[in-house]
Amino acid sequence: MNKRILVAYASKYGSTKEIAEKIAGVLQQAGLQVDALPVTDIHDLAPYAAVILGSAVYVGKWMKSACDFLKEQEHALAERPLWIFSTGPTGEGDPVALLDGWRLPPDQQPVIERLRPRAVTVFHGNIDADRVNWIERTSVKALKKPFGDFRDWGLITSWAASIVESLKASELAASN
Repeated sequence: MNKRILVAYASKYGSTKEIAEKIAGVLQQAGLQVDALPVTDIHDLAPYAAVILGSAVYVGKWMKSACDFLKEQEHALAERPLWIFSTGPTGEGDPVALLDGWRLPPDQQPVIERLRPRAVTVFHGNIDADRVNWIERTSVKALKKPFGDFRDWGLITSWAASIVESLKASELAASN
């Protein structure tokens, strides 16, 4: 069985990509073979033993490319261990609370629940006022959300380390 792990992501301005790369780096440091790729570059999950999937959240929704990937790959994702993360809320405090209590965008909840991921989490995001377009900047201000980088790299690293532990425990169980 192939031991490659896929960290698939949908990122508009690069913040979610950086989180995916950090997760991939933690897994690589643990000796795992990892690819971190945008969802638009992935057409076949056969080479991968497990998948970590993340998307930026805009106005309470995952990016369209992540939604399309989830639908297109639902059967393949159901056959392997899966972890899900969303990124986006800015500000201080619990990112789930900042998203009005949800861990998954409502539109994706049914399919993700069918896939039964091992863990679902939300990470704070990064909104750079100089990089977003006028409509996005106006929306962020109207929602009274702060601009800035609120990502918690320690939390991201520990979540990735928990994935390493889960994968290694699965490998040990399979070898016995």
